[in-house]
Amino acid sequence: MQMDDTNNNSLTIVMYPWFAMGHLTAFLHMANKLADRGNKIFFLLPKKTQAQLEQFNLYPNLINFITLSVPQVEGLPPNAEITADIPFLLQPHLRLAMDRTKPLVESILQEIKPHFVFFDFTHWLPALSRRIGIKSIFFITMSPATAAYTFRKEQTAPDIDTMKAPPPGFPSSCIKLYSHEAYGLNFAGNVKDIGSEMSFLQRLLISAEDCDAIGFKACREMEGLYCEYIKREFKKPVLLAGPVVPEQPTTTLEEKWAKWLDGFKEKSVIFCALGSECRLRKDQFQELLLGFELCGLPFFAALKPPMGIETIEMALPKGFKERTQGRGIIYGDWVQQQLILAHSSVGCFVTHCGSGSLSEGLMSECQMVLLPQFGDQFINSRLMSGDLRVGVEVEKGDEDGLFTKDGVCKAIREVIDEGNEVGKEVKVNHFKWRDFLLRKGLESSYIHEFITKLRGLLN
Repeated sequence: MQMDDTNNNSLTIVMYPWFAMGHLTAFLHMANKLADRGNKIFFLLPKKTQAQLEQFNLYPNLINFITLSVPQVEGLPPNAEITADIPFLLQPHLRLAMDRTKPLVESILQEIKPHFVFFDFTHWLPALSRRIGIKSIFFITMSPATAAYTFRKEQTAPDIDTMKAPPPGFPSSCIKLYSHEAYGLNFAGNVKDIGSEMSFLQRLLISAEDCDAIGFKACREMEGLYCEYIKREFKKPVLLAGPVVPEQPTTTLEEKWAKWLDGFKEKSVIFCALGSECRLRKDQFQELLLGFELCGLPFFAALKPPMGIETIEMALPKGFKERTQGRGIIYGDWVQQQLILAHSSVGCFVTHCGSGSLSEGLMSECQMVLLPQFGDQFINSRLMSGDLRVGVEVEKGDEDGLFTKDGVCKAIREVIDEGNEVGKEVKVNHFKWRDFLLRKGLESSYIHEFITKLRGLLN
């Protein structure tokens, strides 16, 4: 264990992330980094989810899981605990359920009396913590660029044209939204939460304005301009915990996948994974697969069955299975993404641009094709394709957001064809940032600085 170099005077921290797997794992990753320096963490999470996360707790002697029962809310399925258990439109019900844990969370904080509480969507925690004498950190799992773009104080009613363009003073011209993306983000931000007149955006703004500091798992070399923008807008310290560098897997790739991938030449296989919650429309599912077929390269696609379809087999394009026999796999369950990306035959990664997947993509040697689906993924994609120039985004319709097999094939070809100028540029940039992220001592110095700044907030 790498102890904090401040006389082993450890901090005690309570973490209460939004009940979505991406948020829970991001907070736990941060908990591991803090525990590595000898700090004690109490991690609040729903009961059933503990079994899924225990394997990622690297310091069980310092990171204590405290399980909470999700309060019953009318309209929320009885056994629902995290966003993966419910459709997107029921997320406000889950937020209300978490709001109803407030008395229990208060009693936990009163008992533990931590130095800090880390939170994201529970906007009431800063005021509650302040009353008890605890500092609150609004730990944002999305990128600083996404927070800077979407946390708009002036936005009080739906305005699609406003959302398409960046806010005043935004530090980049590369990031803007298509009409369908602006509509989706605006709707999600302005819909009123169940049982209150508060919108989701208002919840985030209250969190940013009431907390003692805002935290990101990011680094200034990549997103410093956005961090400075947020610092100015909200007049709060912005604490950076460094880049999200994935833990190295301790297991080996499943034999059946290793054997299949071993059958292809180096850097020739397309690997596609769109995350645990993405279900494409059937027509888009088919366009994606037909795009892979059109490229003529072997492919491994980890995809959920499309919306309204029970199995992948039922959704395949006519004759597709026969035409791609032996060179294509479509698999509907969880796969070892990091280990697949590390396999020598995999050369292209088609990703939905979730922050965890982007980190794993950047740390691999695979060229990235960007296919964002919702939320912060759109801005993540523009950051990667625009500011950092480390990938190519699949073209979509402005109004409908639809892509075609030709668009999928074109983006893949651009990043993998040796003679393509775009491909050469993104490859150079990708390896530059990969080398940066692998720099010895980078994570350690960021975590040290993060903890030092936490201590400064206590003085």
